[in-house]
Amino acid sequence: MPDRRRTFGPVVLLGLAAGTVTAVAGNHPAVSGSGAAAGAMSSLLISFDAHMPLVTALGLVVLACWGVVLVTRGRVRRAVAVLAALASTGALVATLVAWSQVPAQLRDELAQVGVTSSSISHTSWWWAAAVGAVLSMVAAVAAFVLAPAWPEMGARYDAPGAAAEPIAAEPEEQSSLDLWKAMDEGRDPTAADPE
Repeated sequence: MPDRRRTFGPVVLLGLAAGTVTAVAGNHPAVSGSGAAAGAMSSLLISFDAHMPLVTALGLVVLACWGVVLVTRGRVRRAVAVLAALASTGALVATLVAWSQVPAQLRDELAQVGVTSSSISHTSWWWAAAVGAVLSMVAAVAAFVLAPAWPEMGARYDAPGAAAEPIAAEPEEQSSLDLWKAMDEGRDPTAADPE
């Protein structure tokens, strides 16, 4: 169990880094052109930008899930890890679909401006999105498996009123520390409870 507790930091850092890479890579062109295609693209004759917006959106969902994993515990933490795994899987599928879809859309745009012999290749951003999505999925599955052994935030960070009110003892039976705590909480420790 102590060994599993040590996985908290590395797994969370991997998940955050992979989610960031996925989101950033999806916001960059997945393909680039050379020759006449590059000229048409650089002269703004086409409007298609070859980005992968769905990959970016799902990468941001993954990042949000990791933020929630940090501050939750128990079943909620594991449920959010499942959501992160689903979002990572969606990002990977969207990236794989973009392999053929984005170049085809770019070729169609180029054909509309008269560029038919286009040389189009995938950029390193496409590869970064694919690797980021795979690593996000691995981190999310690891979080689901290892979360029960991970450290959790204490109950003192829960919302006010979530805990039951303690039964107040008579002022004579309370220690001076209890009296000070009651005053810090805005209660009068000498007042009798209304019956």
